[in-house]
Amino acid sequence: MIREIEISTTLQPYEDLDKVIESVKSLFPDWSPEITNRESGFPSKSNPEIIYGTSSSMDCFLEAIRNQSILDTALDAMTMEEDDQICDFTISRLASLAGKVSFTLGERVIGGSIDISITGVGLIEWLESATWHEGRREIPRGVGDELSMYKDGSPREWFD
Repeated sequence: MIREIEISTTLQPYEDLDKVIESVKSLFPDWSPEITNRESGFPSKSNPEIIYGTSSSMDCFLEAIRNQSILDTALDAMTMEEDDQICDFTISRLASLAGKVSFTLGERVIGGSIDISITGVGLIEWLESATWHEGRREIPRGVGDELSMYKDGSPREWFD
């Protein structure tokens, strides 16, 4: 069961704060970041700033990955950095602005990224259940199994 969902993103001086917030809220509508007063105008003399907040639900995020038919990819990407009670992963902020989920695996992302950390007891079982689909009746999947993608994001071949 999920206990906490922490979400952060880096706001660059040249970025529109409202668009950055909109991109996160498209997948986590109740996210309310802690924002300091920001200087407006051009050119900006501000420094990059990490904006941080929490969400109480993964529902919109899970609906997006289900609609995109990327449940197995999502399970693999969300659990690459896990320890049974914490999962950390990153998604593209530009994709989220369009209501889509695109996982990033360590690379620098055009349009910025959103860092998500989920904590909870029995988190792995919850994620396996939350990303379950009918295809797993025929080809069962689990975290870290022999069908999981490689750490660099490349797929494992599992069919003949």
